[in-house]
Amino acid sequence: MLPHPLGAGERLRAYATWCDAVEGNTTFYAVPERGTVESWAAQTDPGFRFLAKLPKTVTHERRLTGVEVEVRGFLDAIAPLGERARTLWIQLPGSFGPGDVGTLASFLRRMPREHGYAVEVRHKGFFEDPRGEAALTRTLEAAGAEWVPFDTVTLFQTPPTSDSERDAWSKKPRMPRRSRALSAEPIVRYLGRDSVEETVEGWGFWVETVVAWVHEGRSPTVFLHTPDNADSLTLARRFHDEVRARVPALEPLPEPMPNEPLTLF
Repeated sequence: MLPHPLGAGERLRAYATWCDAVEGNTTFYAVPERGTVESWAAQTDPGFRFLAKLPKTVTHERRLTGVEVEVRGFLDAIAPLGERARTLWIQLPGSFGPGDVGTLASFLRRMPREHGYAVEVRHKGFFEDPRGEAALTRTLEAAGAEWVPFDTVTLFQTPPTSDSERDAWSKKPRMPRRSRALSAEPIVRYLGRDSVEETVEGWGFWVETVVAWVHEGRSPTVFLHTPDNADSLTLARRFHDEVRARVPALEPLPEPMPNEPLTLF
């Protein structure tokens, strides 16, 4: 959440002064107009990254089957982002299980090679059944794709204490923690608590993991959330600072826009 209100044409520009990547939830709910995407490109530097999610019509409603027209429309829409959207996010429904891995493999084989792919699964069969985990891992490695973990361990560690935490408890999946990287650019989603202290305490595992990945030559991306997202931007920078304290060669994040409200005169 940005520290000051801005118009639609400036919010992304301001966000990009705080972080260098954004989780593309907007594209999950609807394919954006090309003019909107051109505005996104104009508001960000070439090195900024959009992890754009494939539309839910492709992943949830059609379950990756018979979606050639929809995928082409999506790729045409995001084309103005160029290299900013080099990796596409495939978030699959909780009902998409180990028995559907063949469908995913076929889908990935048909997708254009100019993009990379990151897959998020929520079916427990991929986490609790070694055969399901192995089948998905083989499929992703064959496609050069990444497995995106959604870490909700901290959220569910103790009972909720706020309305936003109670809402998250009712909607977010209870996912086992997984941290094996399959590619040079691993991606993590971490969901903490509304309490800054609990969120920071819970991410220690990921600081250690990200430091190890960087030492291995990988370039990880970590998306930090809290149920109310009130402090998500400052927390993201704090997490980056903790990693950078351990890996001084890591590039700093951009200098953020000042907190003072912007004025026209």
